[in-house]
Amino acid sequence: GTIRFAGVPIVQKTIPTTIDQYVCGKEKAAEDLLVSADKGIRNVVVSIENSPALGLSAPVPPVVLDQKECTFVPHVVVVPINSPVLFLNTDRLLHNLHSISTLNARFNRAQPKGRTIQMAFKIPEKIRIECDLHTWMRAWVVVAEHSFYTVTNDRGAFVLENVPPGSYTLRVWHESLGTVTKDVTVAPQVGTDVSIEMSPVKP
Repeated sequence: GTIRFAGVPIVQKTIPTTIDQYVCGKEKAAEDLLVSADKGIRNVVVSIENSPALGLSAPVPPVVLDQKECTFVPHVVVVPINSPVLFLNTDRLLHNLHSISTLNARFNRAQPKGRTIQMAFKIPEKIRIECDLHTWMRAWVVVAEHSFYTVTNDRGAFVLENVPPGSYTLRVWHESLGTVTKDVTVAPQVGTDVSIEMSPVKP
């Protein structure tokens, strides 16, 4: 499927960097809303609300979240409950990892270049990760209770694989645009294609 922006075309915002410009550069793209030329929205989390199987599949490799040129890469990751997230720092300067969550324990840890910090989360939740030293840096760790989660690519496209035939509710979440749901039916051996629009949140 594809997640598209329903508003008027947007101008990509940039954020001026204030420190460590020898690594960070002079400005960064604001990642809170990235829309392609054909209005596809990047970094949207798509999941099945009424999952056919709450149990997770076989163990998955650790999810990696790096800090490169004062940006978290990728901006949004999905990790199964109790599975490891490897936080990296490949910049030649000090960062820190500051989590903002409600259900999982919070942490705030310094991370010099080359140090790997491994964390796991027990409760499904969307966790914001920030760097207090570089205040424009932000990422999201989405802790998933089942296998049917994914994140849209740079054109707003996504694929949920191996979904059994049946009727489901798709839950679509974006950090700036909120949550949208849509009922879908997956046909045997065919699947389904879906296009969902998200609108700017009204003040």
